[in-house]
Order: sequence, then structure tokens, then C-alpha cells
Amino acid sequence: MENKKLKIALLHDFLLYQGGAERVLKVLSEMFPEAPIYTLLYNEEKMGEMFAGKDIRPSYLQKFPKFLKKHHQWLISFFPVVPETFDLREYDLVISSSGAWMKGIVTKMSTTHIAYLHSPMRFVWDYNERYFQEKGKSPSLLKRFVLNYLRIWDRLAADRPDFLLANSIYTQKRIEKYYRRDSVVMYPPVNNNFEFRISNFESNQNEKNSKIKSLEINSKFKIQNSKFFLVISRLSPYKKVNVVVEAFNKLGLPLVVIGQGQQEKHLKKIAKDNVQILGWQTDEVTMQYYAKARAFIFPSEDDFGMTAVEAMNFGVPVIAYRKGGAKETVQEGVTGEFFDAQTPEVLADGVRRFLDNEDKYDKEVIRKRGREFSRERFETEMRKVIEEVMKIDKVK
Repeated sequence: MENKKLKIALLHDFLLYQGGAERVLKVLSEMFPEAPIYTLLYNEEKMGEMFAGKDIRPSYLQKFPKFLKKHHQWLISFFPVVPETFDLREYDLVISSSGAWMKGIVTKMSTTHIAYLHSPMRFVWDYNERYFQEKGKSPSLLKRFVLNYLRIWDRLAADRPDFLLANSIYTQKRIEKYYRRDSVVMYPPVNNNFEFRISNFESNQNEKNSKIKSLEINSKFKIQNSKFFLVISRLSPYKKVNVVVEAFNKLGLPLVVIGQGQQEKHLKKIAKDNVQILGWQTDEVTMQYYAKARAFIFPSEDDFGMTAVEAMNFGVPVIAYRKGGAKETVQEGVTGEFFDAQTPEVLADGVRRFLDNEDKYDKEVIRKRGREFSRERFETEMRKVIEEVMKIDKVK
């Protein structure tokens, strides 16, 4: 292809809540500000200002009744076919950001498709039995049939992109196992505003009007007076936040949990007085909790684990489950500790081990590690991949 300005489109599974995958998409949309964003469903209220002013093009599912969109999992039978309905003929390059559906788009021969995969579809591959166990249900014959159909579709859909990017070595290995395809690892970008906000916070933390002074968890303890542990996560069974709450109920140490999801009411019900479930918080508030945390708890087996790296950007040690992408980001004894089973007892042992070694951690060393996963690195690597795949000298 001649070295011309590419016409680019971006695709993302859902824009229904703000998570790590959505942060990656935000960086891509800022790299290519003229590119429209195609998605299955868009909740403008939940996404807030994240994609304000962007050309968002949801699928025909957006026209469905509100109660169906609110329970979008009921529409799962539509998800494999909807990506095929997007008209992408006018684009030279499409970049999909997907953990499930958007890698299955259909493009014309002259359009190049680069798929950034956050994960192979976990609930149809290596997590399907645990998925039903956590729901407290036995899978019916019909559900098993649907899962088998989705597994076949997912395997075939993974052949459609021209080039695959994986967000970690862990994801790369899963892509190779389930899709039988090669991929290139490109770690996601961690919030590039952290460095500014950290320095801004530290320069103002002693001022009477500092916002951190007003952050009160409840009448039992205030953030500025407590050496608390922190969890920031979607509150779904897979994330294992319940294991953290149960462990800290027994330890009696202060714990703050930020996030929303189906387990929020349950966690509030079982949490003792030393555990505070704050629900969803703005980025501004969340960053201030990061900055004051004693340590960050990361209990899930995630493909990358962006919140663990965000914590390290603040010089906060991470206590992580020794699985998934955390093994690639957390350095044992340098930036954090690991625990080897997702049970309250084993996690509590990991916390005790951290307490024994707490004085050995160097905030600057931890921050330096966190900054290795920068937005600048991501943009440089992404542009290089596009130039090589499209055979052009420079992306315009």
C-alpha cells in the first residue's frame, strides 16, 4: 500500500462500563481521533465522559427495549452474528478490541483487520464449569449445547483477523492453545495521567484544602489516619473479591473495596466493620485511595491485571494471586508478594508475609516498574505493528 492516510475504524465488544479494556480503547481512539467506534451496545450514562464527542456506532441491539439491554446476557444468541452486520467496506484498517465477539467481524479482502485480544472467550473455554458453579446452578443440556456452539463459533471467528495481538504472555499461550494461532504480545497502556496526579497529590497532601482530607470512609476511620489495604475490581464472582473480604474479616485489618457488580450487595452484607465497600468511584477519588493504600490486593486470575500496575505507579506493593498476567508484572519481594490459592486462609498468609517484609519495599523501585507499562510504549509498539502489517513507512 502506498504511504497514504489510512481510513481506520475501531471496534469494541461493549461500552457498558469503564474497565481496563475500555481504557485501552480510549487510548486507541485518541491515537486515531477520526476513527468511528463500532460496538454491540453503548451505555452513555455508565461510560460518562470517557468517549464524549466520539463517533460511537452501536449495533441494532441498541434499539432493543431497555430492560433487555440492561440484562444483555439474555441476548447472547445474537452476539455471534451481530458483528457480521457492520458495514466496514470503506476502511483500509480496522482494529478490534475484544475479549469475545468483535474479532468475528467480516471485512473485504482489501481491508486489514488487527485484533487486540484481551482474552479468548473465557466462559466457553477454560472457565465454563467454574462459571456455572459460581452461579450456583447445574448446566442443563441446552446450556451445554449453547456453550458448544459458541466454542465452535469462537474458534472459527479467531481465524478472521489478519493479525493478532495479545495483552500478555499468558493470553498469548491461551490463544495458541485454543485458537492454534500465533500472536504478538503488546502490554496494554496504563493511565498516562498517573505521574502528573501523583506529583500533584504529593505536593498538596499537607494543605488544608487537599481533597484527600475530605475522603471519609465512615465514622469508624478516616482514610488519612488508617493504613488500609485496597481492592479495586469489578464485583463479580470470577474476581474473587469475596475471598479478600472473608480474609480481612478474620485478620481485622482495614480494607477498602472500590467497584461495582453483581456481588456488591452480598459483600456489603458479609463485611465486618473493618471492611468498607464503597461501590463505584470516580477516577479522581480512586487515584487518591491508591496513593494512600498500604498495599493493593489482586486476587483474580486475570489475563493482564491493569489495576495491579496502576497501584505500582503509586509505589504501592501488590499482594497477588500467583496466576495469569500478574506473574508478568509483579516482582516477588521487589514490587509485591504472591499467594498460591484463592482461599481466605492462603490469602491471609500472603498478607502476613507482606507485613513481615513491609519495611523492605522501596516506593521508587515499585513506581519504576509500574512505568514500564506506559501509554508511550503502547503507542510506539502499536504504530510499529500497523506500519509492518500495512507495509507503510509511517502511520498518518
